[in-house]
Amino acid sequence: MSYKNILEEELKNKVAQDYFNSFDCTKIIGDIDFCVSLPAQNNQQEELVESVSLFWAEAKKGKSEIIKSIVQLILTIGKARTFDKQLPPAFLGSYDAEKIAFIPYNDIQEIFYQNDFNWNITPSNHETKEFKLVYEKVKTTITTNSLLFSFESDKKELHEFIKTNFVIGKANLSKIKIDKNNFLVIYSKWLATVKPTIAVNWDIARKNGIIDGDFYLADLLSYKNETLKEKLYVLLKKDYYELDRKLDDMGMFSFKTTSFNDNQKAHTQFWNKYERPPKKEYWNYIVERRDLLVPQDVRERKGSFFTPQIWVELSQIYITDTLGEDWQDEYYIWDCAAGTGNLLAGLTNKYNIWASTLDKQDVDVMKDRIKNGANLLESHVFQFDFLNDNFNKLPEGLQKIINNPEKRKKLVIYINPPYAEASSYGTHSIPQVANKTKIFNSFKNIVGSEAMNELFSQFFIRIYKDIPDSLLASFSTPKYITSEKFTKFRSLFKAEYEKGFICSSESFDNVKGKFPISFLIWNLKNKKEISQIKTDVFLNDKDFKNYWKKGVKKFYIIQNKSIANWRTTFYCYKEKHIGYMIIVGPSMQSNNNTFITNYPSESYKNKGMVANITKNNVIEMSIYLSVRQSIKLTWINNKDQFLSPKDKWKKDKEFQNNCLAYALFHGQNKINSNGGTNHWIPFTEQEVNAQDKFDSNFMTDFIAGKLKDDKDSMLFKNKKITKKTKLEFSQEAKKVFKSGKELWIYYHSQPNCNVNASLYEIREYFQGRSKNGRMNSKSKDEKYTNLITNLRDNLKILSNKIEPKIYEYGFLKL
Repeated sequence: MSYKNILEEELKNKVAQDYFNSFDCTKIIGDIDFCVSLPAQNNQQEELVESVSLFWAEAKKGKSEIIKSIVQLILTIGKARTFDKQLPPAFLGSYDAEKIAFIPYNDIQEIFYQNDFNWNITPSNHETKEFKLVYEKVKTTITTNSLLFSFESDKKELHEFIKTNFVIGKANLSKIKIDKNNFLVIYSKWLATVKPTIAVNWDIARKNGIIDGDFYLADLLSYKNETLKEKLYVLLKKDYYELDRKLDDMGMFSFKTTSFNDNQKAHTQFWNKYERPPKKEYWNYIVERRDLLVPQDVRERKGSFFTPQIWVELSQIYITDTLGEDWQDEYYIWDCAAGTGNLLAGLTNKYNIWASTLDKQDVDVMKDRIKNGANLLESHVFQFDFLNDNFNKLPEGLQKIINNPEKRKKLVIYINPPYAEASSYGTHSIPQVANKTKIFNSFKNIVGSEAMNELFSQFFIRIYKDIPDSLLASFSTPKYITSEKFTKFRSLFKAEYEKGFICSSESFDNVKGKFPISFLIWNLKNKKEISQIKTDVFLNDKDFKNYWKKGVKKFYIIQNKSIANWRTTFYCYKEKHIGYMIIVGPSMQSNNNTFITNYPSESYKNKGMVANITKNNVIEMSIYLSVRQSIKLTWINNKDQFLSPKDKWKKDKEFQNNCLAYALFHGQNKINSNGGTNHWIPFTEQEVNAQDKFDSNFMTDFIAGKLKDDKDSMLFKNKKITKKTKLEFSQEAKKVFKSGKELWIYYHSQPNCNVNASLYEIREYFQGRSKNGRMNSKSKDEKYTNLITNLRDNLKILSNKIEPKIYEYGFLKL
């Protein structure tokens, strides 16, 4: 937090309350602004022991210069010779609305004993000769030794620092320890604080294979500003960095060194808070996880998706179950997207293992790991761009395997390839991302550019075509099994599925969203058309140390038409609309983006994502919404595809009416009377004691059978059009209407209600909106909370009744 636009006294009170509430901050010592002490207490002989000072500080509202504030504090203390009357504190410091600084008193105390110094001046006058003299004397000490924390970004570290160091009798300063759990958090702070002060052209550095993370590692693995670990690309040498290469004559620097553009001030202040280096047991882990320090766009291009160790171990169990216990001796293994090689951990026969990766840095990390015991051969680890390079660049031993038909049958391509899409970059794509590779250009017309936009599918196609009859054991999303976009891909990629499992994407670093990541084993020798696969489902604990089997999951190829084809059969373009449905792709993951509205945005219209809802298709549109919303989205079903249903649903009036009730009261019905007439009020004025007449009674007239269907209605094609009868609802739907009616009645009892309000507006009225404009999730109105909870509970019961029909009528497959 920050404390902007408040007075100094209020600032002192808030800092005391927020950070020092377990200490005594009430003591006034001379003219010192802020004092923190351990409270006075009785000792074992019941004698009062005087409180012990821990921190004296200068406080400034707004924004201030820390060094000048501390100099003012020094002059205040020196003028009153406070140190002769009070036991000095452990720390001096200063703070303002944004930040707070601490410096050990012992680092400053000599200033108070200088001879022939005039202390009898006004400390707040920064223009005096004495102020400037003290400033010059202590500037370097404060810059070098002070610990600076931001109230906004360092809140957690500040609390930890106070907890650790504000202890009576503590002799040494305790800094924040760094381990494998917090080195990434510290890196993000380093990016904002230290990186801008390093005299580097980062674009040129990155082109030459050096990233900001390399400078961070040099800092992190150092003692007294000297990097301790060899084989890093950047080393810290006191007040400059030394690189293992000359980067570029044009932009960066002429030698293999670079320094700071602020005389190392920010660097010093930042690292003063932390204890370096971390324990040696963490060093290899941190270096191996250099992938986490790679910028996001580069991570996506390279596919730096570090495979959690639990899934590495499980994948090797599945390979063993498929190929037999002696598979490592009988088969060759090539990880052609190896990164730093963690997928190969646990394999035993290094003479049969090959590992390649796009970047030299990752090759160097693997070779460094070999020196530290990794079970690989240096000659089998090499740099190779699998999506662009020719196989004649491969090591001779691996070429002999690939070029020998019999040996090739014993080659297992064991990978966790990149998941980036060309669509992630558009016209500003980085060279050789997805739609820039040789493989993309070679196969886009054969298997379709939509499939080739995925980097992992490019790996699969090259393996399939250029390493035929081998075995593919790969992590990836299962979309190539289920998605319509991969129809052409599957017509080419024909193989025998052996075995596999799925786990949650949340267990992988750098992967956004909640969806299944599959590990599937394919025998490319046996050409079989893929129709469906069955995988085991595994869950994991929050620490990613343990896993357990939950059940099985089937993935189907879409052989029938999708729900997108079905919905086109009831589009209405000419009739007067009562709202719009925002339509999306057929996969479960898109469900949250489909909803009912009466004022769609221009972007939805431009993308063709808007369908009219009229009196002739309101039932079908309600079915569409209900089918997509009544089954909870999970990571397991995320890639499931909605299908064009069988015709049986047309005869099931209860199902149709249940879906209408569900659509009327679901949160994805976002009809708003401010966007036009609300035709979706499910009650009459009399039923809810409305304060005035509604602008529209369409929905109650429709439910009561007072409207006729036009000849274009899908439900009445080839049938004689007759006057509709009143809709009959199931008991579950009636309970939804009952709880909804109670909510409407309560809303219409409010003195300032909108008579035409929709459910969305009723929720907005009681829940309000936050500062960022989003509707709050809760309300302070207890009665409303009970009413909306009851409605949602009954809606859930109704969804449970709808769900089995979704599978029965073929909207989804189990």
